[in-house]
Amino acid sequence: MQAKPFLAALALGLSACALPATSASAEEVFDAPVAARQASESGLQTAVFAGGCFWGIEAIFSHTRGVTSAVSGYHGGTAENANYGSVTSGYTRHAESVRVTYDPSVVRYDQLLQILFSVGADPTLLNRQGPDRGTHYRTAIVPMSGEQRAVAQAYLRQMERSGVWDDPIVARIENYRRFYEAEEYHQDYLLRNPNSSYIRRWDMPKVRALQSNFPQLYRSRFRTG
Repeated sequence: MQAKPFLAALALGLSACALPATSASAEEVFDAPVAARQASESGLQTAVFAGGCFWGIEAIFSHTRGVTSAVSGYHGGTAENANYGSVTSGYTRHAESVRVTYDPSVVRYDQLLQILFSVGADPTLLNRQGPDRGTHYRTAIVPMSGEQRAVAQAYLRQMERSGVWDDPIVARIENYRRFYEAEEYHQDYLLRNPNSSYIRRWDMPKVRALQSNFPQLYRSRFRTG
């Protein structure tokens, strides 16, 4: 993603260890009413994100403190069922997605968005990420509550206004539809296949970027979903 480094940091609220001390915190870049609504979350919460191949998105959230479960699956389609073969055909309108269960007292929803768009997915790419192409690789936020929707809307507005990206932001908010868990061999794919050429080329760099940019939220132990 072609982003100016300091402005990207300002928009995404990355950690101070990798950025100038004057970069804004997450609280500073969000409107106060949205921050207040975010603070109202309590107890375990669920979020759904799509950002290209679900292997990498699952991997980064499985390495995130406060996330208790990250499950690869399919979301947003019109078909009554979903599996890898049908979804990758492009006809079901599902997207490869990850269902995240998290503890907001440890990691907030806006921080999950920061992670998604700073180390997980380029918000300017339409129906593609990395080497993967097709509507099933689109990037989307799927709010599961009014609080999440308010934060997601504010976050996208902030990204669009920031001037950070040279291209338009095409990541979108989608209404929740049924989430279908992916096949077992897709779960914890990075953990099970660390020597895969795809994992080494496309997904391990995301995990390393999480560790570098969010050291306070990174955990080395891979937490399975």
